[in-house]
Amino acid sequence: MTNESAITVQREIPASSKAIFDVLTLPARHPELDASGFVRSDDRTDRITEVGQTFRMNMAGDHMGGEYQTDNLVTGYDPDKLVAWKTAPAGQEPPGWEWLWELKAQGPDSTEVTLTYDWSNVEPEFLKKISFPLVPKAALEDSLGLLASAVS
Repeated sequence: MTNESAITVQREIPASSKAIFDVLTLPARHPELDASGFVRSDDRTDRITEVGQTFRMNMAGDHMGGEYQTDNLVTGYDPDKLVAWKTAPAGQEPPGWEWLWELKAQGPDSTEVTLTYDWSNVEPEFLKKISFPLVPKAALEDSLGLLASAVS
């Protein structure tokens, strides 16, 4: 699904929801999953274990003038079912876009994974600096493929 302020992609992955959740909640593994090419590495982060946590990532992209860091505020956490975060330039409050990974077990070794990139709450002044979507639907679909590889 694509609308004016969010993109959602979905794929069934032949792995347990626990195995997938374990990968998604370890920021050190996020570069393996990123098909946009922006995520470089984590910056001394711990496993995601609760809403309210923040993890920092090292990034690179022309839209930010090269290398930069982001702080990611965990906004959703339900073991083996959901993890979500809002991203912000390091040291700033999140300006409104969010990543949601929803997992629905289809049996012991299969999981329907839904990835949503939602920028519906981006502050208007931030929209003047960066045009959304910064990450296209094809890259989100490719990220699901990379996740499937990461858990196989």
